[in-house]
Amino acid sequence: MSEEKLSFQAEVSKLLSIVAHSLYSDKEIFLRELISNASDACDKLRYEALTNEDLLAGDGEFKIKLTVDKEAGTISIADNGIGMNREDLINNLGTIARSGTGAFVDALTGDSKKDMALIGQFGVGFYSSFMVSDKVEVVTKRAGDDQAWKWISDGQGEFTVSEAEKDSRGMTATLFLNDESKEYLEFHRIQQVVRTYSDHIAIPILMDRETEEGEGDEKKKVITEETLNTASALWTRSKSDINEDQYKEFYHHVGHVFDDPWLTLHNTVEGVIEYTNLLFIPTSRPMDIFHPDRKQNVKLYVKRVFITDNCDELLPPYLRFVRGVVDAQDLPLNISREMLQNNPVLSKIKLGLVKRILGELKKKADKKPEEYATFWEAFGAVIKEGVYEDFTNRDALLDICRFKSTNGDDLVSLEDYMGRMKEGQEAIYYITGEDVSALRNSPQLEGFAAKGIEVLLLSDSVDEFWVSAIGIHKEKPFKSVTKGGADLDKIKSEEKEADDKKEDESTDTEALDRLIAAMKVALGEDVKDVRKSNRLTGSAVCLVADENDMDMHLQRMLAQHGQSEAAASKRILEINDGHAVIEKLKSMAEKDGTSNTFVDASKLLFDQACIVEGEKIQDPAAFARRLSSVMASGLPL
Repeated sequence: MSEEKLSFQAEVSKLLSIVAHSLYSDKEIFLRELISNASDACDKLRYEALTNEDLLAGDGEFKIKLTVDKEAGTISIADNGIGMNREDLINNLGTIARSGTGAFVDALTGDSKKDMALIGQFGVGFYSSFMVSDKVEVVTKRAGDDQAWKWISDGQGEFTVSEAEKDSRGMTATLFLNDESKEYLEFHRIQQVVRTYSDHIAIPILMDRETEEGEGDEKKKVITEETLNTASALWTRSKSDINEDQYKEFYHHVGHVFDDPWLTLHNTVEGVIEYTNLLFIPTSRPMDIFHPDRKQNVKLYVKRVFITDNCDELLPPYLRFVRGVVDAQDLPLNISREMLQNNPVLSKIKLGLVKRILGELKKKADKKPEEYATFWEAFGAVIKEGVYEDFTNRDALLDICRFKSTNGDDLVSLEDYMGRMKEGQEAIYYITGEDVSALRNSPQLEGFAAKGIEVLLLSDSVDEFWVSAIGIHKEKPFKSVTKGGADLDKIKSEEKEADDKKEDESTDTEALDRLIAAMKVALGEDVKDVRKSNRLTGSAVCLVADENDMDMHLQRMLAQHGQSEAAASKRILEINDGHAVIEKLKSMAEKDGTSNTFVDASKLLFDQACIVEGEKIQDPAAFARRLSSVMASGLPL
């Protein structure tokens, strides 16, 4: 087959452009990325060989070999792992073959620190080789295939693929170093990089070292092959023998990320079930964390033999941000991915891992709330999925949940909230929406604020679902402030005298009843009901859902996703009997509750309530006409 020239996927071209402009602050990271990829290739072949020993073809000792050619100015990274065929080359090196590529490219900003983390999340560290080279050549042969393939590119938008000759399986990546990167031709420089970033790799990293022996005329050059790394699985070592930097670099390797771990959990469990876990919670939220195709990022090993890198049976979906490895001792080496499903050993390991992770998070939340706030900002929405999905661990999950509230800017726990509940308060009040700042200004909160009642401000999409799933927490029901029946009159405010004074105030119930009846006629089918509010103190009106209807924010969410029938439920318009506008409308209703002016004013108030709730106005043109009319009659000459 002749040489075939192909173009990079548009996303790759953009990525390469950023890499070319020194995306990474430390260019030496290219070596870490290529070694990490080589290690993964060996792990994959080791697993495949469990059921097909012929793939090893007499070469069962995995290794990674680094070679430099000072005259040619090249450095090569070779492995005897799984290798690639032509289709693999195109898919793996020409495209970003992973879900959410559009979101990935949109998230690239040109800011080196931010983009470095994003690129790491997508496992495309191979492209970092273009930071130090003018051209990259890959020769590879997939285990079990007869044909080898060559891939060449200068990173400028195109690459070529052609047939090649290669005696053994695996992949060799040769980098033609640019003038600024010749330092990576020196043994000591390469040794320093490997020991810094790749010492944890469990496969030996080999390199020839040239030395001189003898004296005078008998002096001669001697080449010896040296192992640059410790070459033992990091998780098998004692914690006392591992420093923070080693943990950090292993996290970078196993997670293909560039941030630092927020929390490290390294434990060995012995007993009926034996396993070792080395798990990390990231500092930064992966940008595809909510993508439906996102997989787990915990690798499963059995007796140090790699099995799979996305074992869904190890952790529940709401802990999908956790990265690391689990090495089990009680599973057969030849276990298939299909056999992992519903495996009793894995089920017990999963129970233990979840308990440990939630326990460590609880410690952080209680002892270091400021550090925990960083975690919660990144992963709180994901944790709350567990409250909805995991009944067994619901209480433990609720213990680590934190919320914004009307009590201040700090995060609060449900325990904090319940400790501040007012006399007579029988519910945990909350309001849902898309933005915390907007929620703080919602008119539905006015009555609660007047009585000093704390309200949870919930702005994640999942909030609508977990609150409904729980219903009651420690005998206190969750209650949305956007629904009717708030029962605020039963709750004593901080100023008891103000409460007593309000109770003593007499209301012209006949005038109010007349107004409500007239507004119901004016608004017709636009509202479900019109009634006096006990929650408004400063605003004239607000919309609420009936006690048994769907929450207003949930209705909007469903309608936005094409479930228009969710928006069919009409709202209740509550009016503030003490507001000046309502007082004037009472007078208008007494004179003529069917006049055009009264009808226009009523509909303007309804439209105003819709705007505050982020609802669409049914007839913008009519709204503008009414507003102009009212302004014209009210403005002084």
